[in-house]
Amino acid sequence: MEKTLVVMAAGMGSRFGGLKQIEPVGPNGEFILDYSVYDAYLAGFTKVVFVIKKELEDVFKETIGSRLEDHIEVAYAYQNIEDIPFDKKYLIEKRTKPWGTVQAVLCAKDYVSGDFVVINADDFYGRDTYKKASEFLDSNHDDNVYASITFPYIKTASLYGSVKRAVCYTDGDDITKLVESSITTMGDYAQARPLDGSAEFPIELNQAVSMNVFAFKYTFFAYLEEYFTEFFKQDDEAILNSEALLPDVVEKNIFNGKIKLKNVPTNSNWYGVTYKEDLEGVKKAISDLIKEGVYPNKLWKM
Repeated sequence: MEKTLVVMAAGMGSRFGGLKQIEPVGPNGEFILDYSVYDAYLAGFTKVVFVIKKELEDVFKETIGSRLEDHIEVAYAYQNIEDIPFDKKYLIEKRTKPWGTVQAVLCAKDYVSGDFVVINADDFYGRDTYKKASEFLDSNHDDNVYASITFPYIKTASLYGSVKRAVCYTDGDDITKLVESSITTMGDYAQARPLDGSAEFPIELNQAVSMNVFAFKYTFFAYLEEYFTEFFKQDDEAILNSEALLPDVVEKNIFNGKIKLKNVPTNSNWYGVTYKEDLEGVKKAISDLIKEGVYPNKLWKM
């Protein structure tokens, strides 16, 4: 069965100060994305779809695209701020960034034909993450049961400021609630500030969080389409000051009983570039993994 990796890469990385998706971290100019696709390829994924802004097409094709195309099928989908319901087109002039991760995944629909996994472009998730996601998709035959590959919060914290994560509440191996939050480490605990403006709350440092690694069936696109339509039925101010976020559509459909979301913890370490100061730490982590033999020095020379 075909398994597709959908990479959300349209964000501009405002806190990082540039295009962090295409910042080299490997010894031969490899991006974090190279390592993500490499690990997914080893886990049995046969296709990758990059969701990008149209203006980034050339640089993606000339760099990572040219490296990958001999090893895995590559497609490009374009996240366009203008792709919204017709009766709300007038809002485009008042908006400068895309409408969120729900829109990003919907952009990939025409390039996906079966099971798929969603990831962020600027996160290094580690090989075990893709192995766990692949194994889940191979063993799960229920079209309304999906999975989040989760990390302990402390593995995903930045030394340089708060980070956005979805706090996961579980019952056994089911995730019963996700709260998209800005989280700040406070010493021996962390403080979560929900993005919906509700009350802050403390979490333990090993609290499971979602990093936007979701394993979905194709059926999930219908839930995304329904949610994205409802998003634009809000008043204009609410629309302009928010985003349609992937954890929110998952949370809504868990709550109404339409889907189940399994908690699948990974043993991998996470590395990412939220702030420019994070970059050197990611480069060192990649270098160490190469020295340990996890990755070859020249990644795609196979």
